[in-house]
Amino acid sequence: MSSRQLLFKTFYRLGFVPWDGHPLPESLRDLVEGETPLAAGTVLDLGCGTGDNSIYLAQHGWQVTGVDYVAKPLAKARAKAAADRVAVRFVQADVTRLARLPSGGVGTNFDLIVDNGCLHGMSAEDRDAYVREVTAAAAPNARLLLVEFVTGGSFGVPGIDPAEVEQRFAADWTLLSSGSEQAMNRNGKDAGRYYLFTRGS
Repeated sequence: MSSRQLLFKTFYRLGFVPWDGHPLPESLRDLVEGETPLAAGTVLDLGCGTGDNSIYLAQHGWQVTGVDYVAKPLAKARAKAAADRVAVRFVQADVTRLARLPSGGVGTNFDLIVDNGCLHGMSAEDRDAYVREVTAAAAPNARLLLVEFVTGGSFGVPGIDPAEVEQRFAADWTLLSSGSEQAMNRNGKDAGRYYLFTRGS
């Protein structure tokens, strides 16, 4: 178990989950409900936590697989999805080892992959593995939406610089757009950014 995984298990055990219940990213709403919304298909929600993004996507017709390493938030996510009467497949898995589950992995050929605050907390080694696993899970021409704190954007979160995000995905993905993510702003601080990529065929 990595130090990152141990930390999040501890946070959930203590009930210290400041990221839970935050507004949905505006970039996600725009992708799903904007002027040129994506057609609903299959979506992988990485680091799904208690399932808010997953449930939102399911409510808009997407076939959703939500992944988180910690069991406790997944139990809450399943209860919330049941209460909202939507079908979401929640899987306990490490986002750096998606294809290595005993069942054969979480699947492949996802049309959309969403990460709302997962990548920005990882070590360099985990980020390498994450990019590999995300790319392997994506369909040709898939979209990837990352919503991450920048370095120094939030206390206790390493953050990730925009240049690093672009560099890490440059080999197999094309950046379509990026910018400030208003849902992650804190006290007027422009703390977070979104990145929308498309996968090469």
